[in-house]
Amino acid sequence: MKMFDFVIVGGGSAGCVLANRLSASGKWQVCLLEAGPADTNPFIHVPAGIVPVIRSKVLNWNFWTTPQKNCANRPMHWPRGRTLGGSSSINAMCYVRGHAQDYDHWASLGNEGWSYKDVLPYFRRMENFEAIDKVQDGSQYHGVDGPLNVAEPRYVNPLMYAFIEAGQQAGYPYREDFNGAEQEGVGLYHTMQKGGQRCSNARAYLDPVRSRPNLTIITHAHATRVVFDGKRAVGVRYMHNGRYTDVRARHEVILSAGAVSSPHLLLLSGVGPHKELSRHGIAQVQELPGVGENLQDHLDIHVTYREKTHHSVNFQPRALLRMAFSALKYIFRRRGELTSNFAQAGGFICSDAEQPIPDLQWHMVPFVNSNHGQTLRPLFKYRGFTLLTCFLRPESRGRVTLNSADPFSPPAIDANYLATERDLAVLAAGVREARRVLNQPALAPHRLAELEPGPAVQSDDEIRDYVRRRAETIYHPVGTCRMGRDTMAVVDPRLRVRGVTSLRVVDASVMPTLIGGNTNAPTTMIAERAAELILQDATIRHGITALRDSVYSAELAEK
Repeated sequence: MKMFDFVIVGGGSAGCVLANRLSASGKWQVCLLEAGPADTNPFIHVPAGIVPVIRSKVLNWNFWTTPQKNCANRPMHWPRGRTLGGSSSINAMCYVRGHAQDYDHWASLGNEGWSYKDVLPYFRRMENFEAIDKVQDGSQYHGVDGPLNVAEPRYVNPLMYAFIEAGQQAGYPYREDFNGAEQEGVGLYHTMQKGGQRCSNARAYLDPVRSRPNLTIITHAHATRVVFDGKRAVGVRYMHNGRYTDVRARHEVILSAGAVSSPHLLLLSGVGPHKELSRHGIAQVQELPGVGENLQDHLDIHVTYREKTHHSVNFQPRALLRMAFSALKYIFRRRGELTSNFAQAGGFICSDAEQPIPDLQWHMVPFVNSNHGQTLRPLFKYRGFTLLTCFLRPESRGRVTLNSADPFSPPAIDANYLATERDLAVLAAGVREARRVLNQPALAPHRLAELEPGPAVQSDDEIRDYVRRRAETIYHPVGTCRMGRDTMAVVDPRLRVRGVTSLRVVDASVMPTLIGGNTNAPTTMIAERAAELILQDATIRHGITALRDSVYSAELAEK
């Protein structure tokens, strides 16, 4: 049985950060367990390879929700990364932090140390922001020495520029940096790329340190439970090459498996509500009623137009020929259309004049909506473009629970989308505003006809029905192991699991509320700050142990 100081479960966005930072001094032995394979698939690293990786049965957990009663009773597909880098290896690479008030809200809930003033240094620490001299107050909001490379797009589809101009014609300001002093407006997203390739958290944080002698990375290692000695977490059991193996932790076990798998693993390990555990015959280690509760996600609704200027991405002959030339440009120069993350432009707006900060986000993509790449037929049939709208701060709350005590059975995910009138009303308003922007003069040369919702969908009831039938996740689940100080909190503000020792959760599941934007950058920040907290506590424990051993040795010498 192997012994380490720290055992990290999950080699995703947070786990990669922890593996790097905890092993940096050489003082601590660190083990990183990842259920999926290494990130060697070439499509991971080509930004435009997002479609094959998100369709992969190997690199993607391919979770499904339960039928969503407020969304026409549809089960919904939830792609989540299952490889080193996790979802940062299969996402659209948009670098967005959220709004400053999101973090101040976390602090107001009793989570000291998580206000925007507190977390900004960690955002700056993690960044190598290439465009720091091109954005206003760049050095105040961004860093240049961090491992995560943040870049401007190397290629911009003409439809993106047309959308930005249309947004300005609709009355929205141009925003050169969504992560600076102001968020509201339209513009191009900065992306997590380097040299024309994806800069996943595995590339940023793991690649430079894989050879460290005190860092062990084990892929294809599916964690099945946390091993406890009483109330103390002492290790992890995992399946590897058809065999169960235990690995021990001297200091801490850290769950970084994500907003679905971290609560799932806690429940499998006996940490959670007694009623849920007893239903599956799992012995309880600690009563924690909040495990798996408080699930939040951004629900996305789209407006799609057919296009007449041949700039869109599709599988028709002319576009395929263009992509063939783009492939040559990418292979030899790391330039051209294959460097695109597709969701190159977007914006943050207010759904009505009463909103103090933006509550809607846009992603513009140069193709017709294809349901997470699962349905490719529309890409053969149509040229088009799509504006995706999500409500940034939904009121609906869902849960992650057990389907069975079998660790290889996926959990039950009930997102409980559109459970409140406001969630539905804001998305419906978003459809109307998206239509207004897409009908501005700047897009007239490209615009052919509305494909979805379609001209027949006009009334409030018709638009709401369209939202229920067609809205989908935009891949931002959080909150299922939320931090706080009340009885439903799973971790405290130092991310320690309440009621047990030597166990933390460090990933998007600890967010008490969903931030106003894409979640990969905030998750990376959480892991940066958590690494500092973990090392502080480990140093204190190590010092206490050393002092105790010194006193014991002195006593022996006297005898």
